[in-house]
Amino acid sequence: MNVDKNKKALFLMDIENELEPILQEMTHIRSENVLAIQNYDTDILHPYGDIMRSVILAIYRESVEEVFVIGTKEKRTFTVNIPTQLESMKDKTQTLDYLFQNCMPEFSGGTVNEWLNGKGNSSDNIEKSVEIIRHHPLVPSHVKVQGLIVDKRDEKSLIVEVPETKTNLG
Repeated sequence: MNVDKNKKALFLMDIENELEPILQEMTHIRSENVLAIQNYDTDILHPYGDIMRSVILAIYRESVEEVFVIGTKEKRTFTVNIPTQLESMKDKTQTLDYLFQNCMPEFSGGTVNEWLNGKGNSSDNIEKSVEIIRHHPLVPSHVKVQGLIVDKRDEKSLIVEVPETKTNLG
């Protein structure tokens, strides 16, 4: 991976504490040049949501030149099943499901469960997030955006770049 260790980089990654040291070691970026945004998933649900706002502010306020959207290959997924776990809120989830289905694009996903749990696999979600950042009108064209998947099998870490898609979201 050819990264200038003196450039400021932003890691958008899942809440997995052991990822940041692995990434710093593999990218050779000095720790003082790394900013991290941790979230329960690397999926950017809306191009004008809070996560994207944080990415844009980091780019401008901290002079970030490179953004890495990072996930793990063997990610443990915990699903939140609102109707089962919170049966008392069934009326609210039905109302929200109606809004999710009929008030697009304000709500992402078709149901409350899809919104909470996400859709697709890690690679697809990373690819989608990379495309949203890469083609966002407020992200300067000189900022490099990459998607990475960390494979932690056999006690060794391997970083696999997520390929750029052919679609243009901008």
